[in-house]
Amino acid sequence: MPINRPVAAALAAAVCLLTAACGSSSDDKASDTATAAAKTGYPVTLDNCGQKETFTKAPSRVVVMNGASVAEVSTLLALGLGDKIVANQQSYGMSEVPGRAEAIKKLPTGNVKVNEAYDIPREAMLGLRPDLVLSVTTYGFDQKNGFATREQLKQVGAGSYVSPQGCDDDPSKMTVADSYQLLRDMGKIFNVSDRAEKLIAESEKNIAAVSEKVKGEKTPNVMVLFSNMSMGSNDFSSVVANGIINDILAKAGGANAFETAARTTFADLSKEKAAATDVDALVVISYNDPDPAAYAKKLLKEFPQWPAAENNTYVTLSDSMYLGPSNDLAVEKVAKMLHPDAF
Repeated sequence: MPINRPVAAALAAAVCLLTAACGSSSDDKASDTATAAAKTGYPVTLDNCGQKETFTKAPSRVVVMNGASVAEVSTLLALGLGDKIVANQQSYGMSEVPGRAEAIKKLPTGNVKVNEAYDIPREAMLGLRPDLVLSVTTYGFDQKNGFATREQLKQVGAGSYVSPQGCDDDPSKMTVADSYQLLRDMGKIFNVSDRAEKLIAESEKNIAAVSEKVKGEKTPNVMVLFSNMSMGSNDFSSVVANGIINDILAKAGGANAFETAARTTFADLSKEKAAATDVDALVVISYNDPDPAAYAKKLLKEFPQWPAAENNTYVTLSDSMYLGPSNDLAVEKVAKMLHPDAF
């Protein structure tokens, strides 16, 4: 098996040294190649959305597409790979991680004129001469949308990567484990797996500690929605129903009050439906909103019958509630809101 080749090469080298009986052969060359691979960590091959992507060295010209995400750029920054980015289109304007938003803002954009989808069109992408392009979903590689396809990128020597749960464009199935998968994959591609595993271990430890503190506590019903954002026809079209946020809530000792309102990621709710539901706590996610707390307070005033309004129970968050390297921060902040006496 390929995984054993470096071990076999090392054993062969040891035998040669002891017996002085090894001559040059194709086997020796194969062993040399295997040994070199063991030292450099390359080549690395990932199966990404059913497509094999092989990297013979660490990418040095990375393009991060928008996709209304900061997961990918934040993951690269968390791994210390910001200097590899030649063009970044991701930004939320704020972060739970000190200095993260400012670091993202300082990254190069490639001076690209984005298309109607606020992302990098094909010709501009090829002009950036990338060796790796990151996209949240397969949408970013769809020719119909005016983007460079994965095959076209491969033809110019660029690798491509679609983030976890992006193959089917169904973030409703996403969990915190997908954030760890993104870290692991970037760790492998850039040969910094040690850094990735350290971040994952720290996150798992932090989340486990929080979950242990709230274990056995009553489970409040939480409404999670985006601040001042409309995605549908109703008053509450940006209420989260499914996805990674439910996993975060569960780990924090809470439950989504609207999990059954839709099978998709978002529920498009009427004001009457929102009013008729017992909401014990409110999580407002800010996307470039400078004052999400004002939006939270307005909602609580609008629905005084909610237990959340009676107790003024809310928290505002941003990037830690999404796919990315900082979910443990969201778990801790939500848990402290829901179960203050446990801390």
